Parts: sequence; C-alpha cells; structure tokens
Amino acid sequence: MSFKPSESRRKFIKNTALGSAMIGSLSSFDIVNNIDEIEAEKSNKLHLKMTGYDYQRVKPLYDKKVEIKGCTYEMIKSGGIGDMNINAFNGPQTFDVTEIGILPFIIAHANNQFRDYILLPIFPLRMFRHKSIFIHAEGPIKKPEDLKGKKIGAPGYSSSSLTWIRGMLQEEYGLSPKDVQWVIANKDSSAEVSGKMSAQEQVLPEGISMINGSPGKDESDLLLTGEVDALFHAAQPKAFIKGNPKIVRLFKDSKKIEQDYFIKTGIFPIMHAVAVKKGLLKNNPWLASSIFNAYSEAKTLNYQHMMKLGWAYDTLPWYGQEYEETKSVMGNNFYSYGYEANRKVLETICRYAFEQGLIHQKLSFEDLFFPPSAVLSER
Repeated sequence: MSFKPSESRRKFIKNTALGSAMIGSLSSFDIVNNIDEIEAEKSNKLHLKMTGYDYQRVKPLYDKKVEIKGCTYEMIKSGGIGDMNINAFNGPQTFDVTEIGILPFIIAHANNQFRDYILLPIFPLRMFRHKSIFIHAEGPIKKPEDLKGKKIGAPGYSSSSLTWIRGMLQEEYGLSPKDVQWVIANKDSSAEVSGKMSAQEQVLPEGISMINGSPGKDESDLLLTGEVDALFHAAQPKAFIKGNPKIVRLFKDSKKIEQDYFIKTGIFPIMHAVAVKKGLLKNNPWLASSIFNAYSEAKTLNYQHMMKLGWAYDTLPWYGQEYEETKSVMGNNFYSYGYEANRKVLETICRYAFEQGLIHQKLSFEDLFFPPSAVLSER
C-alpha cells in the first residue's frame, strides 16, 4: 500500500490499519518502512538556511547532533558579525535564521523601522566588558575616574560592546559619554574576526565630542602613539595580542571585577541574538519553539562536554576549576536563553541605547521579539 506525499500521517495510519484489519495495533515497523510516508514527511518539512559563529555552544548544530523539529537545515559558518548584520539589514538576506548584533538590531528596529527579521530569545554571544578597556602602561590613567576629560579611541561607536562599556562606566563610575573626547579609528585591527562594520555600528549621536583618528592608523596604533589615552575595543587590539608591553588593561584583575559586577547587578551582557525572517515565523509560529529548543539542546551538550571531558580535551590546565568557579558565581545555566530569564539585561541594553542617543525613542525590549517566544524557557 502506498500514498502520495500530500497524504497526512494520520490518514496513512488509519488506512493501513483498516486495510489490515488491525486497528489500534499497527507496529512502528509498518510505519517506518512505508517509503511513501517517509518521503511525505520529508517533503512537508521546512528547509532552513542558517548562519552564525561556530561556538562550542552552537557547534552541535553544525555537526547535526541536534534536530530542529519539523525542519531540515544547513548551518553555514559566518565570516563575522559585521557581515551577518549587513546581510540582514542592507544585503540580500540570504539566511532564514541568522546570528545578529543585539545593539545594531535595536538601532535598525527603532531608527529605520526594520521589520524583515525578528528576534528569538537566544543569545549565542555574551561577554563581560571590563576586560575591553585598554590604556597606555606608562600613561596617567590608573582608574576609571581618570578617563574624564581624556581621549578615547574606538573602531566605530554604536556596537553592542561599546554601548555596554559606556553604560557600565556611567552607572558604576559616574563617567558620562559626554565627559570624554571620542576618536574614531579608520582601521579596525580585528576586522578579520568581526567583518565589516554595518551602518548601525557607526551611528554618531549628537552632543558628543568626536573626531576621526589619523589616516592609516588602527585603534591600537592610536594608543601606542599617544593620539588617544585609552582604547575601548570588543576584541583584543592587535598590539595587545602581539604582547606589546605598552598596552595593558585598565582593570588589571578584570575577572574579579566582572564577577563582582555580576553579583551586584545580575547582568551578563548580551552581545548577539538570533533573528529569524518575520514572514517565516508568521506563517509557521511553531518554528519559534523548534529553533529555541535546538539551540538550547546544543548548549546543553556543550555543558555536558565541559563537565565530563572538557578538562581533558581543552589545552588550558585549570579548565575544570574555571568551570566550577563560574557555576558557583553565576549558577549552573550561566549562559541562559529565554525572555524572562534575561529581562533585566534586555531592559538595560534598550535603556542604554536611548540614554546614549543611539535611538530617538524609548523602546521596550518586548517589541524586538516574536511575541509567542515570550513563553519560551529552558528546563
């Protein structure tokens, strides 16, 4: 007995059972071995084209160790977050599901009425940013308050990382973005990692003192030559990576400072989220939970690897102790997904965007997310 691919599974089961006079006793063997039914199920599945970085917490999706229920999918490694942002905001919109910068998305949504994609509460990249402030080792800056009145270099201005740094400095140390002069480098030493900057990462608000850095110099060149007094940078600047002793972090024990910040505020800053084509979710609302569960399962597999074998497979000698310490400070699910679990973090980044003049109207973070995804949470 065979059926056309358009026939449903329910009809197949019913007709097969009736045909064999075995209603209620059809075996799984009978179902699985009906080739037409298998092909019907495959043909009815959506096929998703997806992109992002291949973090360990996402890698099970690349390795197809995780299923997205109701879908087949291909996961394509991205060249950089800037490239993903440009593709979604101003490019060909190649992907159904894409990693995206949280702050650039907020800016596009609020300032440009961008509605082609909508977010799910999946956050593949989070990062504390105290470690991202660099100073000249022999310069006058010794503490955050010393930044007042100084020149601060940066590649761009309105990225997620820079917005978190400015907001943290204002709330924790009383340093307003208006208290410094911003020097925008025309080269980014981390471009090969992050890709080109989207227009949303180059928004320059009014009321800020800002100049361009010398032509041909990247942000670490500006610091080394004394053109700026400090540097805010999402990635480690080139000169720092190469071990130049003239560039050091402002917060010498940034790990302890960041742990204290989390204990005090409960904020683990979100850098990237996952966006899905709005029309796709509108026509297939069930897809939100399928994608959310797949990313959550991939992350759980990563947790399990860290707990069982990470210490052996990783090169870092104190990997296991670091994992245990992180859980003791932040809890077992320290890389949490979900809407309510991250309410304060999301409210904070939306507030920073408005207070820093990057968007022109107050924005509720709920507006950014596919409404049914509000109920999604991890077990």
